[in-house]
Amino acid sequence: MKSGGGGGGGRSCEKAVDTCLTMHQPWASLLVHGIKRIEGRSWPAPLRGRLWIHAASKVPEPETIRAMENFYKEIYAVNGITDIKFPHQYPVSRLLGCVEVVGCLRSEDLVSWDAVPESVRLEGLTDFCWLCENPQKLKFPLEMRGNRGVYILENWIYEAAMRALIPIEGPLPVRFPLPNPQDPFSSKPGSVSPSSSRPSGASNSPTVSEAIAGARAAATQFTKKDENRNAFREQKDRIQKHELLYQKNTAASEVCRTESGMRESRVREKNLDPKIAEKLQTCSNGEARSHRPDAKCPVLRTGSSKVIVGDFSSRVSRFNSSLPHSTIRLVL
Repeated sequence: MKSGGGGGGGRSCEKAVDTCLTMHQPWASLLVHGIKRIEGRSWPAPLRGRLWIHAASKVPEPETIRAMENFYKEIYAVNGITDIKFPHQYPVSRLLGCVEVVGCLRSEDLVSWDAVPESVRLEGLTDFCWLCENPQKLKFPLEMRGNRGVYILENWIYEAAMRALIPIEGPLPVRFPLPNPQDPFSSKPGSVSPSSSRPSGASNSPTVSEAIAGARAAATQFTKKDENRNAFREQKDRIQKHELLYQKNTAASEVCRTESGMRESRVREKNLDPKIAEKLQTCSNGEARSHRPDAKCPVLRTGSSKVIVGDFSSRVSRFNSSLPHSTIRLVL
């Protein structure tokens, strides 16, 4: 069993990374305070190096806090650690500090890895286990909004947080013996050969089993909520796709109706008598030209009569102006 290298003396990264992960309380504070050394996820760690920890906005239930504190009391007792200083508060919507992710293992690899303390192996409750060292917390947690997955901190938050970091000494700091210390990506899922040794009988005690069951139950509440949220998001996406498809179909139908109307109009024009169509075209062109002062007034002949299209109103006006005041005038 190898341990040591806790607090600020953990492995250093060649380049600091301003990536962040939002976690629910109390897990966020337990990780930053060095009590939690394994961050369990359903997906492998996408990075190696510094990872900032942000507490989500949900206030933790007292029962959840008691369940997780009892879990860590029991698993640390397996290694003889009984004096654990838990955080006095579990703030929400705050940037709490950072840890250093040095590797990622599958749960079956971690639980049979005898090179780490048994209390660490008992933390392997999820599919992928992120190996965390060198916890550091902020003197004053910074208020900020989180995001989903691993994301990048804003520059001003990153710079302010770097100036306020304090190294933390956990109850049992661990320096994970990676297969190849020169390669930070050597500790990938399946890269550690499982040990033939089995966990000791202490890990199978009723109190430890009860503590593990309580920790699983506390974490399950958020898993179900995430599943419901994902289902709601998928349903919303399907509705939006259907609405977009409906709008596209409606627009296509309008285009078809417009084109059909234009075709019918052209067909009706073709079926008109050529002489009538020519007269109508001449009349419409004359109306357009009648707005110009120099336009000649077109004449549309119907039988033996002659109709003046353009200057009829002007002739009536001139005729009325030439009559005496008592004479009845023409009105258009």
